Amino acid sequence: MTDDNSEGGKSTTDTQTNEGRNVTVSRVIEAPPDRVYNAFLDPDDLATWLPPTGFSAEVHKLEPEEGGSFRITFMAESDELEPYSHSFGGTYLELKPGEKIVHTDEFETDDPGMAGEMTVTITFEEVADGTELTVVQEGIPENIPVDDAEAGWTDSLENLTRLVS
Repeated sequence: MTDDNSEGGKSTTDTQTNEGRNVTVSRVIEAPPDRVYNAFLDPDDLATWLPPTGFSAEVHKLEPEEGGSFRITFMAESDELEPYSHSFGGTYLELKPGEKIVHTDEFETDDPGMAGEMTVTITFEEVADGTELTVVQEGIPENIPVDDAEAGWTDSLENLTRLVS
């Protein structure tokens, strides 16, 4: 599915079945690859665009180097969602400036349905309109509907588009 977006890009989403526990979300952003890439590794930028609507983020740690780690907390901003918050973190496995980021991702939880390490691969490809960004999240925990993961990434990438375009 491809949607025109008035915020500066087109988005494409391909969600596998829940059995696959993976999601792929793509979007063309009207900004150069280096700018989009850097927004993933700058703590202030990340706190601005990554939390989906209704949440804010605190970046506790961000070591943007292979083998470096990160830790972030999302906090609900509305009475409807409060006092919901969750922390997660991971390790950077591969960093190719302006091209690719691969990192692990894991929730800090005692809930076995939320446990497990995910792998997130983000690619940045220069295209005529800017950057085609593709996010592949693999190994989504069983208590997170894959459709919710897709919606979260789609919302976050809309925020990213507004930040860098």
